[in-house]
Amino acid sequence: MKVLDLQCSHQHAFEGWFASEDDFQGQLARGLVTCPLCADPAVRKMPSAPRLNLGAASGEPAAVSPSRELSVPAAAPAGNPVHEVMAGAGSPAVQAEFLKALRHVMANTEDVGDRFPDEARAMFYGDAEPRSIRGQASRAEAVELLEEGIDVMPLPLAEAVKETLQ
Repeated sequence: MKVLDLQCSHQHAFEGWFASEDDFQGQLARGLVTCPLCADPAVRKMPSAPRLNLGAASGEPAAVSPSRELSVPAAAPAGNPVHEVMAGAGSPAVQAEFLKALRHVMANTEDVGDRFPDEARAMFYGDAEPRSIRGQASRAEAVELLEEGIDVMPLPLAEAVKETLQ
């Protein structure tokens, strides 16, 4: 098993486990390796120190890989709200908390899709039972909801957040 340190083009660092170098290259070529934070398929291997478990047999503490800092550019690429949100997440710990919060939202809300504006209005005006929902709305629809006094919040979700990471 090969454990590789990987990084997307937006400088999000993550780890990938592969059966071999050929397995990694094959999955990369087929577009199966993407960033778990932003779903960017432009992934590359980063230099890493090997992790050797030599001390385990002798009872000594095992050697661990050196910790690495993640640098995120000050300005994320425009157009992708996930990249814009993650631009301020400068450390792996902050990124992990962001993913944890997004997964909590995914697990505890109902996806109403493009019916979101109608469902939000129905709940606000008492025509539907209040519940936690998420879905899609255009910028204009979101502004209309806010002007009516309906609290909404844009929440960028990468496709990778919607699935279980291994």
